[in-house]
Amino acid sequence: MKAVYISDFGKLENLELRDISEANEPIGTQVLVRIKAAGLNRADLSQVRGTYPPPTGYSPNIPGLEFAGEVVAIGDEVKNWTISDRVFGITAGEAQAEFLLTDQTLLARIPDNLSFAEAAAVPEAFITAHDAIFTRGLLKTGETLLIHAVGSGVGLAALQLAREHGVTVIGTSRTADKLDRCKKFGLDAAISTNDGSDFAAKITEITDGRGVDVILDLVGAAYFEQNLASLALKGRLVLVGLTSGRSADFNLGMALQKRLTIVGTILRGRPMIEKAEATQKFTDEVIPLLAAGKVQPNVDRVFAAATVVAAYKYLESNESFGKVILEF
Repeated sequence: MKAVYISDFGKLENLELRDISEANEPIGTQVLVRIKAAGLNRADLSQVRGTYPPPTGYSPNIPGLEFAGEVVAIGDEVKNWTISDRVFGITAGEAQAEFLLTDQTLLARIPDNLSFAEAAAVPEAFITAHDAIFTRGLLKTGETLLIHAVGSGVGLAALQLAREHGVTVIGTSRTADKLDRCKKFGLDAAISTNDGSDFAAKITEITDGRGVDVILDLVGAAYFEQNLASLALKGRLVLVGLTSGRSADFNLGMALQKRLTIVGTILRGRPMIEKAEATQKFTDEVIPLLAAGKVQPNVDRVFAAATVVAAYKYLESNESFGKVILEF
């Protein structure tokens, strides 16, 4: 079978579509999926650079964290799936290939109103967002959510999910055009961070001095101090991304005074049972919204798998709004 392969770590030009060994036949609760489309993520860029290897058991040379396709074979203990079912889901790696062997608990059924390319734009963004703001951040109806990098895949998913739960959403981005586009998805207030100005002061102004209840931070160290200042009493900071760095000064006094909760979370490296729980919550609470058209994937561009280098370069350019997809 063919797979996206990192022939040497470092440069994006080292990516290629290569013939590799056929996938194993499924056993037990395993399911073999013929991949129709796979989403690209910034974690894939880091894997190509050699700075973000997958967990043990996954090839470091074959990237891919989310996929959409059809079931072509099942293990003898599989109860939830049959041949030709349309499925999508998350994996710790190897999704950018013609076939993927995964566990039945990590799959969800694609709503009839989504194509494979649209479906491939969903799992990583929506499962991450739903888990972060509701399960980890305990976001409730009537509260206020601040999303950093709101124009990203996870940011836009969180925006839509929060909107459907009656939450006021404030978003930041370095790109004014992305903020304008996010308003069409229900963004209540937009803050440009392109000039490096103090977003905490703007949060104070927007919320009449109260602050926000939850922050979904996809940026990291550069925003940490202002995040603490932006939170309301008993506010929750959910750290998902570290693109601006891993280390920051921590004002312990402010955390104590406001009785803040700071939560760090990842999805890729979790045990399978935790991923299965997140997938089940996604199935129960998000898929009905997708099927009804109340939330939707945002596909920026679709590339043929043979043009994988161009797809990765486009993702790296930061020009995309929404997801970049590879089709097999």
